[in-house]
Amino acid sequence: MNRRQFLKSTLFTAIGAVVLSACKKVTAETKKIVGKVYTKKFKNLDISAIGFGLMRLPQKLGGPDVEAVQKMVDYAMEHGINYFDTAWFYHGGKSELTAGKVLKKYPRNSFYLADKLPLSRLGGKDTVIPTFNEQLKKCQVDYFDFYLAHNINKSEWETVKNYDVYEQLLQKKKEGKIKYLGFSIHDTPELLEEVISTYKWDFVQLPINLIDWEKTDSSGWYGVNAKKQYEIATKAGLPVVVMNPLKGGQLSTLNNAAVELLKKENPDASPSSWSLRYVASLENVFCVLSGMTEMEHMVDNVNTFINFKPLTEKEQKVLSNAIAVYKSSGAITCTYCQYCVGCPIGIDIPKNFNIYNQYKADNKKENFIAAYESIKAENRADKCISCGVCKPKCPQKLDIPTLLKDVAALYKKLS
Repeated sequence: MNRRQFLKSTLFTAIGAVVLSACKKVTAETKKIVGKVYTKKFKNLDISAIGFGLMRLPQKLGGPDVEAVQKMVDYAMEHGINYFDTAWFYHGGKSELTAGKVLKKYPRNSFYLADKLPLSRLGGKDTVIPTFNEQLKKCQVDYFDFYLAHNINKSEWETVKNYDVYEQLLQKKKEGKIKYLGFSIHDTPELLEEVISTYKWDFVQLPINLIDWEKTDSSGWYGVNAKKQYEIATKAGLPVVVMNPLKGGQLSTLNNAAVELLKKENPDASPSSWSLRYVASLENVFCVLSGMTEMEHMVDNVNTFINFKPLTEKEQKVLSNAIAVYKSSGAITCTYCQYCVGCPIGIDIPKNFNIYNQYKADNKKENFIAAYESIKAENRADKCISCGVCKPKCPQKLDIPTLLKDVAALYKKLS
């Protein structure tokens, strides 16, 4: 991706477009992929091991580009991808609407649709079912195959209990409006254990990738201790859907030194394919969600899962070494989820972090300066007053004010 494209892109486009920038691009036009993607069992269902996460869709006129998304969905369905994941908050409420538009051409029994109850916007017990019904309407379906309590953390766990969320959703399951009931979580293993032991769930959605596999390491990176969370879910007999397998696109680009290690082992494999194969190789994972922004991402992912092979022991060592090299670059572990959006000062936190990480990947001084200066002055990192409003919103537990100061300091140093 050249810098002109980067500067013209919206945040989501920038995030998505980096996915294949570090590798040779493959498009549907240049290489026709034939076959169906690898599937895994969930109960008695055959679920595509790769799912389409509708969180980072291509943009047009301030919202998802429905025509472009339709082409991606058509390609996905043609090649056997049958799991689609949306949520109330994705794309400012427009992801669910887009899901309804692009999936309605297909028979309802030909795909599995996952949606999530937006816990943080509930106003009481009496708001749970109206919200659920509105989501059904937006998605133009009569039921959800998979439905989740969205993003449980310490605060939202109290919401689940105080608003009788589980009990109300269980009733919808009995009515056939929900086929399988689960939850997603970005928090500690201890809270995960409590949530699992309190209610009877059908599945759980966890953030799993090599960066987050361990809690911490010698480089000091924060991680959600995905290994322990995966083990907790597995011990409880709870099947896992993986989110953030590419850490918001970071594992798709890495940096030059890390990419060279991967390419030396397999010149034809994209960085994305390595990390997707890693999480899909976990026995208790039945689907890996990938937020795809361009057709190139879809084609590459389809190709990976049509020809799916678990990582060998040698490949796991190569990938671990590449991740260690990337961590040493000092990139910020932001997944660009946008939960921090709404800074009272107006700082565009994800965009500032994105250009910082781009610099850590390519070390191109002039590109970083141009990108930083393309941000409106009032939205730049140097305007941070360390109010801390953003910190509790971050699923990655990042010290956002401190990291914004790092971005501002880098600009000052390079300019």
